[in-house]
Amino acid sequence: MMQNRRSFRSILAVLLTVAMLVSMASVVFAADAGQKQITILGTSDVHGNIWGYSYENNKETTDGLARVYTYVQQVRAENPNTILVDAGDSIQGTIMTDDIYSKSNADHPVIAAMNAMKYDAWTLGNHEFNFGLDNLKTVISQAKFPVLAANITYKDTGKLFTGAGYTILDRSGVKIAVIGVDTPNIPTWDGAKVAKLSFAPMADAVKACIKEIGSKADIIMVCAHAGLTGEFADQKNADAAQAILDENPEVDVLQVGHYHTTIANKDGNVVIGGVKNGAVEVARFDLTLDDKNQIVDSKVSTVSMKDVEPSAEIRGLAAVKTAQDKTLDYVNKSVLGTAAVTFQPANEIKGLPAGKLQDTAVMDLINKVQLANSGADVSAAALFADTSDIPAGQLTYANIFNIYKFTNVLYKIEVTGAQLKAYMEWSAACYNQWKTGDLSISFNKDKPGYLYDMFAGVNYEIDLSQPAGSRIKNVTFKGQPLKDDQKLTLAVNDYRFSSGLLKNKLVPADTKKIWESSQSIRDMLVSYLKQNSPIKPTVDNNWKITGVDLQTSNPDRATLISLVNRGLLAVPYNTSLNVSDVAKDKALLNNVSVNGTVSAIAEYKTADGVCYYRLRDLAAVLKDTAAAFNVDWNKGVVVTNGTAYTAAITAVPSTAVYNMSKITATVDGKPVSLDTLVAAGNNYITAEQLTGLVGGKLTAVQADSLLTITVQ
Repeated sequence: MMQNRRSFRSILAVLLTVAMLVSMASVVFAADAGQKQITILGTSDVHGNIWGYSYENNKETTDGLARVYTYVQQVRAENPNTILVDAGDSIQGTIMTDDIYSKSNADHPVIAAMNAMKYDAWTLGNHEFNFGLDNLKTVISQAKFPVLAANITYKDTGKLFTGAGYTILDRSGVKIAVIGVDTPNIPTWDGAKVAKLSFAPMADAVKACIKEIGSKADIIMVCAHAGLTGEFADQKNADAAQAILDENPEVDVLQVGHYHTTIANKDGNVVIGGVKNGAVEVARFDLTLDDKNQIVDSKVSTVSMKDVEPSAEIRGLAAVKTAQDKTLDYVNKSVLGTAAVTFQPANEIKGLPAGKLQDTAVMDLINKVQLANSGADVSAAALFADTSDIPAGQLTYANIFNIYKFTNVLYKIEVTGAQLKAYMEWSAACYNQWKTGDLSISFNKDKPGYLYDMFAGVNYEIDLSQPAGSRIKNVTFKGQPLKDDQKLTLAVNDYRFSSGLLKNKLVPADTKKIWESSQSIRDMLVSYLKQNSPIKPTVDNNWKITGVDLQTSNPDRATLISLVNRGLLAVPYNTSLNVSDVAKDKALLNNVSVNGTVSAIAEYKTADGVCYYRLRDLAAVLKDTAAAFNVDWNKGVVVTNGTAYTAAITAVPSTAVYNMSKITATVDGKPVSLDTLVAAGNNYITAEQLTGLVGGKLTAVQADSLLTITVQ
């Protein structure tokens, strides 16, 4: 049975009809007698998300294992021949997992949830090793399902770390072998923590498992905690899941993970699935087998958990409920200190992080703490999330988690001036090159934002008129130009040292750390806050972007930014706004229709989604209708119905500051109370308020960014 089944399995000439489900039956029969339906559900990169909760933001989310279980129950009810597996990175990633249960021998809430959900197998991921082997062994001992890692063995004995490389499951007489492998790059990231272990190429481990399985399985599935393509060129595909397929044609189903991307496709007859992180979605593999247990059809899809109700059973588990309560207490009841004001500058363009376009107090704080703890000359750090900020007021652990989400420790290494500049160039490649007419700065779609590091201890410029690799200019250290052969020390986190500097050969392969912190960088930030509260934002502006002309006084720029901020244009994250787009995009400014005539008037949309329109502009677009009214000022707003307004429509505002105000206007000689929005000395009202002002002479409906006015 274990010969090359991809070569002799043929897809049926006539498409099979949808399987008819037989309730309470041990076998689910498809349309043709004797056929069986096997469904495999796969999660991956759950990263500790059980409840569906963002602890750093204190709000519920639309993901998490509780929602996954609701979906799993639905599928199991439809098809008893359902299998549930996970491809790793399960016990790390939230405040709950990283800051409470990584330091405890108590029942791990993630494993408790997986036990209750009756997982059939769990493949280890790289982040499982973040907290050391002793912690991981304790967690594994709590699992009531096979824990797989076919390519991870002890160096001294050659025995498998988890004790199992595969498991064979039985569904109505169909034998499904599930083989689990993990990326062999773990020593690069976790170093001494995994010094006792050996990590073999994944394809080799799969091949050995298939040989051992022999004819004992009808279906071969591989759960690989790795992407289809490799991360490190020098690994020679040892870390690429595609190599598993290339070298093992017996594989029928491949689940991938690690890259946090959605995948649902086929390689020949092999179905391949992968999901985003955080239990946002589930990979679903549907296999149809004939009466000889041969696969005759296979499909793969991903299913979003967004609209799935969370399972009260999972949330009600003692271990899960206790963990949730502990974590909420931990982040909300322990005030670490206060911030005098908000640290991060406001985004000029909605969705385009100002914190990555200029030096900011948040990044200066992180680098300041890294320099103080390491004693290094230079520090490098990233703004992991575009929304990371330190808000004014009381600060809890959630706020620190928000600006530093990972459990990295800090290294100090020695570098030359040339090596530091190479590192800075690598980081600056996260920007797109500026071209003539660009009105904004955008980011390279092929370089995730978490790879962009900002540096302290040196002054420098990033010239975006130049291509990647030639952007870092005027680097100075202690007021003097940095020489290529000059030696200095650099503070950098453990992940960036391995996957950034070593992986990309920015420093020699034999570069050793001079020092390693005994606590995480996040804990360093907590200590700093406790000792220096209230903290105040400071920015030394040691770096800036040059080589661009964003035409900040050009009204066309303000027009395009207004369209983005109103949600009418896509956020220019990976493609810059450009003057060449102004002509075609100006049509989007039209936001009001009066008896079919469309115009653009000034509007604001508040945070709760209510649109307010400039009162004088409304008068201007209604001047030639039966609902005409005049707006004047006589120690207050004066509205006179039946008199045409003669001034022109104002320009659409962009981001002027507004406030809400209750005013008393004079309408046809009578006082009328209005809750208005006030910006730059102008009053804005809603469509409903307009209807009242003109005495019901019109209908006004706001929908899809267009206010449609029909004058009666």
